[in-house]
Amino acid sequence: MQIILLEKVVNLGNLGDVVRVKDGYARNFLIPKGKARRATTASIAEFEAKRAELERVAGDKLVAAQAEGAKMDGLMVQITTKAGVDGRLFGSVTNADIAEAVNAQGFAIQKAAVRMPEGPIKTIGDSVVQIALHTDVIVNVTVSVLGEH
Repeated sequence: MQIILLEKVVNLGNLGDVVRVKDGYARNFLIPKGKARRATTASIAEFEAKRAELERVAGDKLVAAQAEGAKMDGLMVQITTKAGVDGRLFGSVTNADIAEAVNAQGFAIQKAAVRMPEGPIKTIGDSVVQIALHTDVIVNVTVSVLGEH
């Protein structure tokens, strides 16, 4: 399916790009989330008429994300969970736990924004995770996992 992107989408394209994607990806994700529209001649003409406004909105979102990222950069959150004597956790610390701890510090992020390349944290200690506030703004946050017996 040919679509026109209404905002930047990672690994797909930038605002205004006309790209071809699988039908299910367009129908089930991109179009309902407002990230894209079908690329018909009418929708392309309508997009060109609104292009300046959409670019301004995208720029405002980027500036807001950069400001939030500047406040959040270097943040350290502590999570206490049950652990064995050898330092391994009973269970793990997931992106939902980290998002909850960051939100408790006064920020507003979703669990999908927390990127954990090595998977869930399963040991006591400090780990660095990435939080994607925007497609172009990624902040490193230190998660300190404390064990309780």
